[in-house]
Amino acid sequence: MIWDQHEIRLAPRARGFHLITDEIARQLPALAELDVGLLHLQLLHTSASLTLNENADPDVRHDLDAFLRDLVPGDLPYFRHTIEGPDDMPAHVAASLLGTQLTLAVRDGRLALGAWQGLYLGEHRDHGGSRRIIATLNGRTR
Repeated sequence: MIWDQHEIRLAPRARGFHLITDEIARQLPALAELDVGLLHLQLLHTSASLTLNENADPDVRHDLDAFLRDLVPGDLPYFRHTIEGPDDMPAHVAASLLGTQLTLAVRDGRLALGAWQGLYLGEHRDHGGSRRIIATLNGRTR
């Protein structure tokens, strides 16, 4: 059995949804050692999110972002938390709706994802900056 933990830094990205599956896996060499296990990802920010969704059609990324922008626009008159800009409070709402943590199965040294599934960083700020993720692996080695 192993426990392994790394902090992963993601480069700044534009607002929207960004496929990060390969980037995460590359930064976790211990993943290849696991026969069976779990990967827990915790995003250390409150204005971005993690989600698992369809990774084949880029329109999915566009549609997710368009839906959230419509659901939580930046000009809602009852928002009080506006000191960091008009995109900040909507970003907090989107992060709360989608979540900032994922737990994923590991099988045979790889993430056990469905054929069309991928990990996404949802960047909900116009200029969110770099993002950090704590990745914790636990499982039985090969």
